[in-house]
Amino acid sequence: MPETQQQISADEVAHLADLARIDLSAEERERLAPQLAVVLEYAASLDGVAGDDVPATSHPLPLRNVLREDVPQPSLTAEEALSGAPAVEQQRFEVPRILGDEQ
Repeated sequence: MPETQQQISADEVAHLADLARIDLSAEERERLAPQLAVVLEYAASLDGVAGDDVPATSHPLPLRNVLREDVPQPSLTAEEALSGAPAVEQQRFEVPRILGDEQ
């Protein structure tokens, strides 16, 4: 397999860091760019590992779904469920916003 180094720019690293909400300095972006290129090259090399005769799988063993009968059972009222919540808004748990208006 011929070695082809895929180039990753510091701007692409900055974009990925922004998507992951990670603050990186300019030095970190420059240092991570070649490391990410190696990771992408390795991932691309995995494409050639399995031949056409090997079926694609997500698990090494077959999955079996275990089902149970769906029987309604008593549950907590909204008031009981929210009784220990630190903050409640309109009968819901109030949590800090994690996405800005840009999302």
